[in-house]
Amino acid sequence: MTVMQNTAGTLAPNATRTDVCSAPPPRHPRPDGEDHYTISEVVAFTGLTAHTLRWYERIGLMSHIDRSHTGQRRYTNRDLDWLDFVGKLRMTGMPVADMVRYAELVREGESTYRDRRELLESTRRDVLTRITELRDTLAVLDRKISFYGDAGRSREGERTR
Repeated sequence: MTVMQNTAGTLAPNATRTDVCSAPPPRHPRPDGEDHYTISEVVAFTGLTAHTLRWYERIGLMSHIDRSHTGQRRYTNRDLDWLDFVGKLRMTGMPVADMVRYAELVREGESTYRDRRELLESTRRDVLTRITELRDTLAVLDRKISFYGDAGRSREGERTR
């Protein structure tokens, strides 16, 4: 649910755009219509804990999760896609409050596209800054590794003489 995309390439005048992930969605364990997963199955698919899934629901990061007649949570493929996206947002370092705000904006509908875009653009800028910092850090590590490699070869050469 990150990038506005359409499959035809251009939109017909009255067509609407849908909010889908830019990367191909992960393969779902079950086809749509047969996609009722228990919390333990979602734990196995996502690697998240049951506690985390319940917390996401409690803080509003997950929309309402359907329940079975016995009260057991029933997740869908759409929920799995959302959890995948939330995982990507977590990897960006986006604060939980901003993730919850984004989820609220999604639930509010199409009128929030501008706000969603601004939030994602801000996060993108933060990610690019972190990438630059990590590249600089990597360069320092590479220089140190090279130094120790060269120093180790020099010492070995002195011992063989």
